[in-house]
Amino acid sequence: MTKVLDPSVTPQRGSHRLTRISSILLNASGKMLVITVWTSAALFGMYILAFYAAALYEDDMQRWNKVLPGLYNRNSLAATSGIGFHFAAGGIILVLGSIQLIEKVRLRFPAVHRWIGRIYIVASLLAAAGGIAFIVLKGTIGGTAMDIGFGLYGALMFVAAIQTFRYAVTKRLELHRAWALRLYALAIGSWLYRMDYGFWLLLTDGLGHTPHFTGPFDTVMFFFFYIPNLIVAEAFIRARKYNASALLRISASFLLFLATAFIMVGTYFFTIYYWGPAILKWLPV
Repeated sequence: MTKVLDPSVTPQRGSHRLTRISSILLNASGKMLVITVWTSAALFGMYILAFYAAALYEDDMQRWNKVLPGLYNRNSLAATSGIGFHFAAGGIILVLGSIQLIEKVRLRFPAVHRWIGRIYIVASLLAAAGGIAFIVLKGTIGGTAMDIGFGLYGALMFVAAIQTFRYAVTKRLELHRAWALRLYALAIGSWLYRMDYGFWLLLTDGLGHTPHFTGPFDTVMFFFFYIPNLIVAEAFIRARKYNASALLRISASFLLFLATAFIMVGTYFFTIYYWGPAILKWLPV
């Protein structure tokens, strides 16, 4: 007698298999991105501390203006102090934030995770406040549009830092982790800003960019250096939920793999030509 198969069995098995594969892909892509971002952001954080701190130590503050004209002005002490806090705190949060992403540190050394987290939050608030203070007191080189884009960036970072701390204190860990990811996505914005410009200048010879940051590409970049980061972080946060569809997880994984490839290539070239030489020069021989 011929055995009649239940038509619901095969699709159900296929659905479970697809769900399992999508979870594996999401986990793998997330780990790859975290490792890549950790390495790259830590290198950039060291570069920021080496370049800007070294300029301060060597009393060569005009070096700041070679990166972005108008950052340092001897007659604007308050604005310069604000941007100085922004850069110093930014270097710290890139290094510490990368450590906070390591799951083994969170699980094996919860006290270390909490104390680093407190320093990380304070540094994030200082970076946001310092940047906003500079914009209010002096304004950016790109004018009103750049003021709005960078001011919104600082405000979002401030809010994300407060929310991350708030949900940690109230033990709402799922929300705490979500806001911590958003905060880190914002924290790496200054790093991606330079990476994006580096690629654009290399590939297009500066098309749409002007020395005073008023070109069409500059205008896009006022917002582009942090909004896509938040989109990627949000996709990852939502895809990690237990009831997320397999399609959403696979789509998020593809997005994470693309981001990883972009960061890998950028990190390689920037380390060789910019970050590496500055860090090596800063380190004691």
